[in-house]
Amino acid sequence: MESPESSYMSSPEVPPRRSASLKSPISDDKEKPTYIRFLVSNAAAGSVIGKGGSTITEFQSESGARIQLSRNHEFFPGTSDRIIMISGAFDEIYKAMELILAKLLSEIHAEDGDDVDPRSKVRLIVPNSSCGGIIGKGGATIKSFIEDSQAGIKISPQDNNYIGLSDRLVTLTGSLEEQMRAIFLILSKLTEDAHYSQSMNAPFSYAGVNIAGFHGIPHPYVLPSVAYNAINFGPSGAGGKFQSNKEDRGNSVTIGVADEHIGVVVGRGGRNIMEIGQVSGARIKISDRGDFISGTSDRKVTITGSQGAIRTAEAMILQKVASASEM
Repeated sequence: MESPESSYMSSPEVPPRRSASLKSPISDDKEKPTYIRFLVSNAAAGSVIGKGGSTITEFQSESGARIQLSRNHEFFPGTSDRIIMISGAFDEIYKAMELILAKLLSEIHAEDGDDVDPRSKVRLIVPNSSCGGIIGKGGATIKSFIEDSQAGIKISPQDNNYIGLSDRLVTLTGSLEEQMRAIFLILSKLTEDAHYSQSMNAPFSYAGVNIAGFHGIPHPYVLPSVAYNAINFGPSGAGGKFQSNKEDRGNSVTIGVADEHIGVVVGRGGRNIMEIGQVSGARIKISDRGDFISGTSDRKVTITGSQGAIRTAEAMILQKVASASEM
């Protein structure tokens, strides 16, 4: 079930004249590394990956961008869709998005033939703190983006049902050309926001979502193997509601770390885990070998302490795991 979306703005009834050319972001913003995230269904993710990772390898090679996915059945809260993150320079991300969306559109055409709706939908994940820049004063910016791109643009309300969820969905409806123009405009605006680009390496905080390796695709294409805030949820972990814990010092969060990465989290003689505990002020406990998060090969890492201590410990663990993934 999709999270409820309220239309902030939709396509204008009378299409105004579109700008003739793409106006690139300022050169400095265009060159610095940034990212974009969006949702795809399980089936669509499979076609992006390709047999043995062939399609995603080709797209990365052609665009120069890095393309990563959340694991099979690990979804954005309130949806049944997986997360794709593309990172790199502005032009690299734009090219990779075009390759992926064109591929997905061709798959739909192959299945449905002439019956396919020419106006498809793509949902971007945007930090709540960056949505104001897209909306603009009195909705002026989003209105200009709709008029320029001819795409429908909807921004979902902030969902307070999930702990740590500080992202909203920006839904773009239209033809491939219209969607790509809207993506160009939105990403141009986001790259002007220093906080947005800085959040590229920040831990994801999706309630109960285990952002980890997708079984069957090579390591460079998977989001870091760390689950965030998997506390007080149903057996599957996904889509549960957060139940607040009033005792700040007694918060406890269980995250999942791929079994092969536990060694780098612990460190020689326990050096790394001791350092993480000392710096963060949190208490960290790792499950025994073979004691995995249900349905995964991820060990349970339980972090106890204040919310700030837990966040710091999570970030440090993610950094250890990410550095091991890139070796």
